[in-house]
Amino acid sequence: MISVLIVENDFMIADCLEEILLEAGYDVCGIAGTVADAIELGERLRPDLGLIDVCLSNGGNGTKVAEALRRRGAFGVLYVTGNPEYPVLSGAEGEGCLTKPYSASSLIAALRIVSDLAANRPTAGTFPREFRRLGAVI
Repeated sequence: MISVLIVENDFMIADCLEEILLEAGYDVCGIAGTVADAIELGERLRPDLGLIDVCLSNGGNGTKVAEALRRRGAFGVLYVTGNPEYPVLSGAEGEGCLTKPYSASSLIAALRIVSDLAANRPTAGTFPREFRRLGAVI
């Protein structure tokens, strides 16, 4: 089972995301709302994927979580944001970005794509219209 760390400072949204992921067969290993909490959980639990909001509590930036956790090894990253043109995403470590608002089906499709990209497997299916691959033109 693929494990996912949810990094989202709005805990109502995080709870909804957890429910969607569990229903889709993912293992949600933890939820964090700050950069420090996310890095601590990620280092301890070693998830396969991260569903990471770009703007976190206390002015934190989700790209810092991805940078820290990708140093330890394989870790696929799907950022979520209301602003896909956010300058911090230019050159950010990770496979993709999903623009808010998005549907549950788009979220699951995007996570499958990120999982494939992180494992260097060919991606299957169509990309959701809210999804943008980082570092590539689709």
